[in-house]
Amino acid sequence: MQGNPIFMEKAIALATENVVSKRGGPFGAVIVRDGEIVGTGTNLVTTTNDPTAHAEVTAIRNACAALETFSLAGCEIYTSCEPCPMCLAAIYWSRCDAIYFGGTAGDAAAAGFDDAFLYEEVKLPLHQRTIPIVNLLREKAVASFEAWGKHTGRIHY
Repeated sequence: MQGNPIFMEKAIALATENVVSKRGGPFGAVIVRDGEIVGTGTNLVTTTNDPTAHAEVTAIRNACAALETFSLAGCEIYTSCEPCPMCLAAIYWSRCDAIYFGGTAGDAAAAGFDDAFLYEEVKLPLHQRTIPIVNLLREKAVASFEAWGKHTGRIHY
């Protein structure tokens, strides 16, 4: 798989325009299916006060809305920078077939967007993580999964 430079150029242009227009950070993403763009996104964290509004997540939301589905199987994502852990997880959950990226995580870190600590954090046991993370009321919480298992109309994702 080599990807299509035209779609990467579009993702990079979105990232640059996002900065120039003062809408957000230097990140852009394009989702493509069958050679057609089905969703785009830019980093809107500071514009929307939403820490999850990264370019890839925004593009996924827009593509899913346009295609009226939660699965982007059959799609590829072009992103101006190597996805952070959150975006990488979102891409996996969306079922995109391929990820193409421009800048590296190192390039992002040099610009002040260093997410290396997140990669390290998820490797740690729960009790060693920076933010306290505590299991609470597991016995009651499992009831939701039991209800899901009995729900005949469930849609697997």
